[in-house]
Amino acid sequence: MAGLLYVATMSFAPAASPAPISGYAMLSDCHAPALVSPRGSIDWWCPPRADGPSVFGKLLGPEAGHWSLQAEDATASVTRRYLPDSLVLETTITTADGEVVVTDALSLDPDARGHDIGTTSPQLLVRSVGGRRGRVRMHTTFRPRIEYGLTTPVLERTAHGVTARGGALVLRLQSPVPLDCDGGQASATWDLTAGARATFALDLMPAYGAGADGGTALDPDEALAGTLAAWRSWVAVHEPFDGTYGDVLRRSALVLQGLTYQPSGAVLAATTTSLPAAIGGTDNWDYRYTWLRDLSLTAQALWIVACPDEAGRFLRFIVDSSGEPAEGGGGCRSCTASTVADACPSQSSPTCPAMRAASPCASATPRGASRSWT
Repeated sequence: MAGLLYVATMSFAPAASPAPISGYAMLSDCHAPALVSPRGSIDWWCPPRADGPSVFGKLLGPEAGHWSLQAEDATASVTRRYLPDSLVLETTITTADGEVVVTDALSLDPDARGHDIGTTSPQLLVRSVGGRRGRVRMHTTFRPRIEYGLTTPVLERTAHGVTARGGALVLRLQSPVPLDCDGGQASATWDLTAGARATFALDLMPAYGAGADGGTALDPDEALAGTLAAWRSWVAVHEPFDGTYGDVLRRSALVLQGLTYQPSGAVLAATTTSLPAAIGGTDNWDYRYTWLRDLSLTAQALWIVACPDEAGRFLRFIVDSSGEPAEGGGGCRSCTASTVADACPSQSSPTCPAMRAASPCASATPRGASRSWT
């Protein structure tokens, strides 16, 4: 899961080939992480909260939605890294004709620094591509699918891009290039030359009720710079990691913070659901929860690589969410959600066939739990 820690160089696989989960990079706003494939496709994002239904779910099935940004040349080579002391992803794409750099981030609150990052989120996904040399023909496909692919949104062109309406969400994509809408997807192909830049921004708001007339007013480029500064401010308030494995410890701390639902302090076991424990198996559970079996290790890791603030908030969340033991015994929950809420039944989605012929495709179904908590 989100195993990309250092620079990795690879050639693009054919588009039809599924990427291994170890090849995905994680973006995070400490609310709802997103996963980016080696080919530059965002295949998993469940805003506004990590344990909600997906907007992009291609990780589980080809019809469950994605947003790709890549070179049209399928033979292009790729080098990826996280920018130092951050969860901002930088991808360098090289073709025979030129080279571009793509920077991806889930925006943090522009005013938040240190321990306050992620307390609130602008729910803004920024993708910026800049030409480094020569000319590269770029292509983007925006194909959202709401609620694990159950809903194909209606796309409408706007003065600045497209709006996607479906279910309980409205998605707004700001695009620097004209987009062609065809059914439930929008796409564009254009040439990017050295020194030129194209920045895309995707935000969301409720389809009705409080916040339905809102949305972000952030400048995407400023949001990108502010997010990088915010992550580095979080690293700066913790003790420096010295020694041979200092870089690994700093990266591990960032991953744990990226897996944290900051409003509550809960740390998710993983960002995903319905990935099989073994290819073709049936253990396809939802791990977007805090698991009691992992509690001691996670708390200890937070104490070592972060500081008592993170570990203390996590333990307080567990205490508050557990409540009093039930009369007559009955044990405790094997897991708890990122916020304290009511129980919900197990669910499966017919539009998510589960990864590589595994079944069933379960959402909100924690392994070993008698009930699901979300």
